[in-house]
Amino acid sequence: MNQPSSDLATILVVDDRPENVAFLTKLLSPEGYHVLKAQSGDVAIKLAEAHQPNLILMDVIMPPGMDGFAACKALKEKPGTQDIPVIFVTAKTETEAIVEGFRCGGQDYILKPFKREEVLSRLRTHLRIQTLLQNQNRLIDELTDALTQVKTLRGLLPICASCKKIRDDGGYWHQIEAYISNHTNADFTHGICTDCMVRLYPEIEAEQKADPQKEESP
Repeated sequence: MNQPSSDLATILVVDDRPENVAFLTKLLSPEGYHVLKAQSGDVAIKLAEAHQPNLILMDVIMPPGMDGFAACKALKEKPGTQDIPVIFVTAKTETEAIVEGFRCGGQDYILKPFKREEVLSRLRTHLRIQTLLQNQNRLIDELTDALTQVKTLRGLLPICASCKKIRDDGGYWHQIEAYISNHTNADFTHGICTDCMVRLYPEIEAEQKADPQKEESP
């Protein structure tokens, strides 16, 4: 999910009364929201698992089956739906009912009868919050991966005493620069150190000894 742009957001509307579902659909669709509809808690759970909506508007009282509180609690217990924000839609104003909504995992509530600007404002707010949380989680995952790479290189690495290749966890040997490049963001440029220059190109060393004023080749 990469909103708060409403034309990218899917809202699941859950209410046992068709007129309420129709009203909210008529309110949300022109704003660019894609609307899913359910008239019971059981159906809401199935739709949420199948379509992963960005937010759920959940009625509280939906006789004779599962009410909104029970449906919300069930959604929050499932890994695939536990992070979907739930806003309760209710005519109840008692403190006990409101507290119960938060206790079972709801993020907010909207009182009936509906007020257009209130509904839209609360939707936008919670979609923005959801986007910020997702971005935060993405950054945490990236930092965790980076730290894992650093920790991998801090451990003991099996290295050949002769050719200096490194053995990976699968038992395969790799050139040291290839291994480090694959496990970090480091890049390499190649050159020849002084010792290797003497070993590989002794004629250059001889020329330099014969003519000390001659600059050493890079």
